[in-house]
Amino acid sequence: MPLTRSFRETIKEQLADPDFRREFLREAVGNMVAGDLETAKSVLREYINGTLGFIALGQALSKSPKSLMRMLSPEGNPQARNLFEMVAYLQKVEGTVLEVHASTATAA
Repeated sequence: MPLTRSFRETIKEQLADPDFRREFLREAVGNMVAGDLETAKSVLREYINGTLGFIALGQALSKSPKSLMRMLSPEGNPQARNLFEMVAYLQKVEGTVLEVHASTATAA
């Protein structure tokens, strides 16, 4: 049975909820910290598309929107500085601060 709505439309609608937005941003950063850069880039791309957009983000960071889109593309290889600058700005816009806490890993 075919889907009636696209994934992107569904996510964009859900990003209207502030709690969902914060959790979505937290998920992107969590994936970065866990070393899953591909998922982190994908989540950040959806977050940006569903919130302020690449044009506004580019203006805020003094970077080309196309350059930001390329960074977060599946083939993109962003520098850590660029990713952290992006996340710092998104936290500021969201009015939230994400924290990383260390814990002891348990055997699986």
